[in-house]
Amino acid sequence: MRRLGIHSFVWTNGQTQEGLEMALDKTAEHGFRLIEFAYLRPEKFDLDRLAKKAKALDVEVVVTMGLPADADVSSEDKAVVAKGTLMLSDAVKAVRDIGGIRLGGILYSKHGKYDRMPTRGGWMNSAEAVAATANVAKDCGVQIVLEVVNRFESNLLNTAAQGLKFIKDTGRDDVFLHLDTFHMNIEEASPAGALRMAGEKVAYFHFNENYRGYLGTGTIDFPSIFSALVDIGFHNRDITFESFSSAIVDEALSRVCAIWRDTWDDNNPLAAHARAFIESHWAEAVRRAEINKAA
Repeated sequence: MRRLGIHSFVWTNGQTQEGLEMALDKTAEHGFRLIEFAYLRPEKFDLDRLAKKAKALDVEVVVTMGLPADADVSSEDKAVVAKGTLMLSDAVKAVRDIGGIRLGGILYSKHGKYDRMPTRGGWMNSAEAVAATANVAKDCGVQIVLEVVNRFESNLLNTAAQGLKFIKDTGRDDVFLHLDTFHMNIEEASPAGALRMAGEKVAYFHFNENYRGYLGTGTIDFPSIFSALVDIGFHNRDITFESFSSAIVDEALSRVCAIWRDTWDDNNPLAAHARAFIESHWAEAVRRAEINKAA
């Protein structure tokens, strides 16, 4: 892996400038070299100050987001699609202004449970909006990655295969996938197989446990995931640890992601454990691949 990161929601609910700066300090203190923020609105935060602090700490910045219902680019309402496309363009520019390298998350639909099937028209509206966003991102030096999520958080992209088809429909070669073990555990028949299928189109990866808590304490088959990442050459791409607990995250995220309980209540040992877990399992997967190649 290139850099190991941590989501800012491990440290803060992201509602204040002071909280975000604290999250940067804690990220560096624990030896992570990348932080993932939720969308930072320029009118609410001092992006220049955050950018300078991140640079001083040698911590790279990634931003992820989901769209609200009234800006759902997979809508068939052109006004709603236009609002979402503008929101995505503004988000790209905010990532640029904070010195970030990547915009990811649910950029292609509303973040939340739908009560209807997706439509072909909505799919193509979304693909066109993401293509337009990628064009803005190219000028801003920001990479676009689409997070494939479970059926309760979007009705559009739930599997890597759907993500690859969607990227093809954008007509862009600079749009990539953002995969996550939590979501893959729900939707993929074989998470490791999905990773190998997606290959070089996976540009960013999240490690989560199946219940969003301590890695290795749930049901996810991490050895197979690490082996697949090594097999597709993920050594030059970024990995981030993500974990949500109602002890930290705000009420809005708790509702949309159904974080109804404390999966942990002390973020310092959680972060230390995550870094050690990922680094040791990565090293083991590399060693397995070398042994298999030698055999």
